Amino acid sequence: MKPVVGITCGYRGSEGLYYLREGYWEAVHKAGGIPIILPPLTSEDIRCYFEQCDGFILSGGDDVDPAYWGEDPRPGLGEIDPRRDKFETELTIQVVAGDKPALFICRGIQVLNVALGGDLIQNLKSAVAHRQKAPRNHPFHDILVSKDSDLYNIFQQDVVRVNSFHHQAIGRLAPGLRVTARTRDGVIEAVEHTDRKWVMGVQWHPEAMNDYLSGLLFAGLVEACGS
Repeated sequence: MKPVVGITCGYRGSEGLYYLREGYWEAVHKAGGIPIILPPLTSEDIRCYFEQCDGFILSGGDDVDPAYWGEDPRPGLGEIDPRRDKFETELTIQVVAGDKPALFICRGIQVLNVALGGDLIQNLKSAVAHRQKAPRNHPFHDILVSKDSDLYNIFQQDVVRVNSFHHQAIGRLAPGLRVTARTRDGVIEAVEHTDRKWVMGVQWHPEAMNDYLSGLLFAGLVEACGS
């Protein structure tokens, strides 16, 4: 049986529309997995997702509510989805506690950090642009990858150029996570859990890159799901 990878999705309330951008399920399928899309469920039913899926992807999307780390909203905060925040936070806690392989993408890396006790910069002010005005598959800025990381073991490169579509970023790092990549101005671009077999967060969108290295990232997730 091929590994089953559950992927969270967004919700656009004005249209009553659940959505997932192209690239996520295609990347999982290309890597040898079976993708399924996960709408938000209530707490008691999240366990069903955990038991049915071999691994998970938390996808990109809207901002995370700063109430989760005890801050009031500040100017520049974007749209939030309270139901998605609650669902993904609870799902993340179960995934990490149960040591299921998981890739947390863009908003996902932020949810991972908040769910485990860290916080976010609500509206990034930086020397490097982090919200590109370019095609989604265009490599936009460099990240510096730590050589003692699983990410480096996958890429075999310590400088990688990635796309970028965010204005929130990790602030205080959560216990159990370590930084594995930054931009040259110090913004955190990737993290890994120090005590789990395959829990990784990336701030860019590898599903949109369509390059060899991004394929290796999804292949690593699917392989971990099958092991």
